[in-house]
Amino acid sequence: MTQGDILSLAWLARPTAPGSRVTFTWSLDYCFTWSETGVLQPGLAFSASQVRPANPDGENMIQLTEDEYGATMFANPSTNGAPGSLTIEQLSNVVPNRTAVGIGMSGAGTFAIQAAPNMTAVFTPHPNYWVVFGNYEMGDVIDVEDITGAVEVIYGGSLTSRAATLGLDNLITIS
Repeated sequence: MTQGDILSLAWLARPTAPGSRVTFTWSLDYCFTWSETGVLQPGLAFSASQVRPANPDGENMIQLTEDEYGATMFANPSTNGAPGSLTIEQLSNVVPNRTAVGIGMSGAGTFAIQAAPNMTAVFTPHPNYWVVFGNYEMGDVIDVEDITGAVEVIYGGSLTSRAATLGLDNLITIS
């Protein structure tokens, strides 16, 4: 995996029985997040060890480092990142293949990348929403190439609510 391999995380997930209704609510509050995942790959769980607020048009840059005791942590949030993006600068003391960094929305991770010393990860958020039925838990690292049947859920104008239905044919319809 290279520094450019951004992986998707199961953002909002919960068990749903046939014939039941599930409601997801969220806000466009962005955040920085990291997790001690080991080598980041599909099938792992990205369980956030630290979540810090982020704003693409405000405090949009943070550093990943280790303290004097070897504890991974975010430090030095600033407004020095590119406007409209979220930047995570990984300092020289970041241990390779131990930690993943990423961004999230509404307090939960959405995208992650393997952390590495002396690297910078820049994320430019453009929220698109997709629904898929399957065995996923929040934070699961997903290989989007292996997903079938996902359907994009489009919101426009004043539209703030959509319904996804899994039919007997195992196809998803959005209304």
